[in-house]
Amino acid sequence: MKVSKISHNTPLKELFKRLNVTKEGSKILQSKSKIESIYIKGISSPGANILKQEALSIGADLAVPKDCVTCKAEFVDVVLLATPKELKILSKKLKRQPFKLKELSSKLLLFVNDFPKKVEIMGVLNANEDSFFKGSRFKDYEALEKIEQMIEEGADIIDIGGVSSRPGSEYVGEEEEFQRVYPIISLINKHKLYQRVKFSLDSFSPKSLKYALDSGFKIVNDITALENDEVASLAAEYGATVVLMHKKGTPKNMQKNPTYEDVVLEVDDFFGQRVKKAKSFGIKEIILDVGIGFGKALEHNLKLLQNLEHFLHFGYPLLVGASRKSMIDMIISSSVEERLPGSLAIHLESVNRGASILRVHDVKEHFQALKVQEAIRRSF
Repeated sequence: MKVSKISHNTPLKELFKRLNVTKEGSKILQSKSKIESIYIKGISSPGANILKQEALSIGADLAVPKDCVTCKAEFVDVVLLATPKELKILSKKLKRQPFKLKELSSKLLLFVNDFPKKVEIMGVLNANEDSFFKGSRFKDYEALEKIEQMIEEGADIIDIGGVSSRPGSEYVGEEEEFQRVYPIISLINKHKLYQRVKFSLDSFSPKSLKYALDSGFKIVNDITALENDEVASLAAEYGATVVLMHKKGTPKNMQKNPTYEDVVLEVDDFFGQRVKKAKSFGIKEIILDVGIGFGKALEHNLKLLQNLEHFLHFGYPLLVGASRKSMIDMIISSSVEERLPGSLAIHLESVNRGASILRVHDVKEHFQALKVQEAIRRSF
């Protein structure tokens, strides 16, 4: 008899299938194989003590402050450790309990998630001269050649942008933006490239977005997350997918000492509000982007990446776009041209934590990295 440890990234469903486990048995075993760690902020001490006992009674557990049992503090922060199956059982038990545990019961079910099965690559193409990475800047027929190249390299989505949103930049105006993107959008439409790959417009301009949607584009990548009702109406009218990105401030001032009490909870609240708005306009397809580098210090970016899985509770795909961004330089000194390795590291780890769309400048390299990562995961 030989014994070996199985990696936590191993696709157990496939392993159980190889072992000829029944479908019913496989489903039960999978539910027991993953431990969810859930941070609960500001629960009353009596509520925490009840939650601790209820968790222990079903095989889960709760990490509490050492003085919690004496209720020395009125409110405490705790960490719940439970499998998805235990969360479902615990949720039912808490419905009968006081101290707002009934309210907590419904929230716990939001964190019973499945990771995405497919990861899509969104290639970046800028129709302007002021984007932070010159390797993404193209015009007219040069852009057409670059699009063809990205399709061949494995892009699932191509994101066209006409204005820079780098820190310190100012909006050039709706008309100027339209003049920049109009030639490229027209070529995409003329050559029917939208039949080969999905196209996204990185814009909050109703004029540019309408022209793009009329020309076969399917995704509205709005860094203001539907701040403009006209953009929301357009997206709903065309049945477009909308990327809701979090940012704090404007590109001109967003990196001037950004502060948060808890960046994960603040971004979560923001998504909750903007998802509600999107739905109110009739938008059905939504992608969430935590906005790496948009009003965040390095510590905020790292915490969002570390806790990316948290945002899966909304039930929408998560997009991460950290390609060649300055956070890499803050970790290890590097120019924009030298940041591909750091970009790959961030994006592969983001996939491990629930991301299903990567916005990148380097399609070929990301395609290869994802294929290798997938092969390792499925090798057992």
